[in-house]
Amino acid sequence: MKKVLLSLLPVLWLGIVKPAVAQVYTASDPLAHTYSIVARDPQTGDFAVAVQSHWFSVGTSVSWAEAGVGAVATQSFTNKSFGPRGLALLKSGKSAQEALDELLRTDEGRDVRQVAIVDNQGRVATHTGAKCIDMAGHRQGSQFSVQANMMLNNTVPAAMQKAYEQNAKLPFAERVVSALQAAQAAGGDIRGRQSAALLVVRAKATDAPWTDRLIDLRVDDAAEPLRELSRLLSLHRAYEHMNAGDLAVEKNDVPGAIREYEAAEKLFPQNLEMKYWHAISLANKQQVPAALKLLAPIFKQDPNWRTLTQRLPKVGLLTVTDAELKQILALK
Repeated sequence: MKKVLLSLLPVLWLGIVKPAVAQVYTASDPLAHTYSIVARDPQTGDFAVAVQSHWFSVGTSVSWAEAGVGAVATQSFTNKSFGPRGLALLKSGKSAQEALDELLRTDEGRDVRQVAIVDNQGRVATHTGAKCIDMAGHRQGSQFSVQANMMLNNTVPAAMQKAYEQNAKLPFAERVVSALQAAQAAGGDIRGRQSAALLVVRAKATDAPWTDRLIDLRVDDAAEPLRELSRLLSLHRAYEHMNAGDLAVEKNDVPGAIREYEAAEKLFPQNLEMKYWHAISLANKQQVPAALKLLAPIFKQDPNWRTLTQRLPKVGLLTVTDAELKQILALK
């Protein structure tokens, strides 16, 4: 009997066992007490939702967005269904406020929910339940909303709003992350920090939906998740240049490829692959001496790159002469 009572304690604490009352939240709901931002880029129309929390893998619970539709953040005692259901309501033609009203109307746990929605016209709607744990609150601005609960200080939402508004010259994703950084600087989650996520989708859906998620980064468990999220975003930018360089190679635009690979290297100079393809592009542009300077330390650090180089002429990715190939492979 004692074991039964003990096992019921967390359930009773969550308010589940109530005679003749429908379930409000379940023990499996993630307790994503946190801070987040939803936004629509006024320049491109792209949507973003970003979050940090002292909860494992917060991005799998809080962050929801769909190209051409909008973005949703659902947190506090999280009702994960608000993400897909909110997007479906927006897709049906409802405004952000109408979608939020419908979600809350059918939810008996509305007092412990915190939800923010931005729609494809940039309209925002936010709800902070009366029983969200202090410090809790939200602030709205032009085409964005910031929201937080269980914060150390009540200054977090205002700090997030100020950072987002003052960093309008940054690229959209970096601007969104700046709001999270401001929240942490203002005290952040009273429990500390564990995970973070950033999701950015296109303003309009395309015929290639696999390209509609522009950025999808998650830090599921880290001592400093925002620092790691920022590092991953920088790495993402570097690989955007790498992808552009690869596309230039496909189009036989070697000068364009070199420019893109150089831009990638500046962002992530310790990455051997970025240096390698830059070198190969130089070799294909009849700049073998310059390519040799880049390849020598690469081969020394990891001889597998030398082996890969041997295989490139067969598929047309390295177009040097036989003598130049021997010179490259002979590097010490």
